[in-house]
Amino acid sequence: MIFNYIAQNSLEIAAVIFAILYLVLAVRQNILCWISGIISSILYFFIMRSVGLYMEAYLQIFYVFMGVYGWSQWKKEIINKENFVVHTWSKLHHFFVLSMILILSFISGTLLSTLTDSALPFLDALVTWGAVVATYMVAKKLLENWLYWLVVDSISILLFISRDLWLTACLFGIYIVIIIFGFRLWSQALKENNAVSYRKN
Repeated sequence: MIFNYIAQNSLEIAAVIFAILYLVLAVRQNILCWISGIISSILYFFIMRSVGLYMEAYLQIFYVFMGVYGWSQWKKEIINKENFVVHTWSKLHHFFVLSMILILSFISGTLLSTLTDSALPFLDALVTWGAVVATYMVAKKLLENWLYWLVVDSISILLFISRDLWLTACLFGIYIVIIIFGFRLWSQALKENNAVSYRKN
C-alpha cells in the first residue's frame, strides 16, 4: 500500500523534498536554497494545474524567475564580498505592501471567480500575492519575510486540504516550524550586523 501511494504521488513527494530543502537552506542563508526552490517550483507547477489552483500554478513560474534573481543577488555577496546582510522595512513600507496585496488579491479573486472554474479563487489569489512579496523579501534578505510566510503558509494549509493535497498540507505544517527557527536565526543575524555597524561607527 505504501509503495502504491509513493508511485501515485511521486511528483508531489519529490516537490515536497525539494521544498523542505529550500527552506532549510534559506534559514542557513545558503545560496543553494535557490536551486532547490527552482526544482520544487517546476514540479509544483504541474501539480497545482492538475487540481485547479491556477494562480498557485502560475505562481510557481514566478518562483522560478525569483529563484534566478535570488541566486544572482546572493551570488553578488560571494563574488564581490558585498555587505549584503539581513535588514528590515519601515512600518509605512509594510502598510503600503500589505494594502497592495489585499487590493491585488481582491481584483485577481474577482477575475478568477468570473472567468475560470478556479477552486477558492480569493484564497488562491491572497496566497499567491502574499507569496510573491514574501519571495522578493527573501531575495533581499528582509527579516520580516518569515512573518509574511507564516501567514501565507497557514492559509495555504487550508487551501491544500480543501483540494486533497494532504502531503503538501503537511509540508506547509513543517514550514511553520522551520519559519519560527528562520525568524530567530535571522533576528540574531540582524542583531550581530547592527552590533558590527555600531562598533564601526
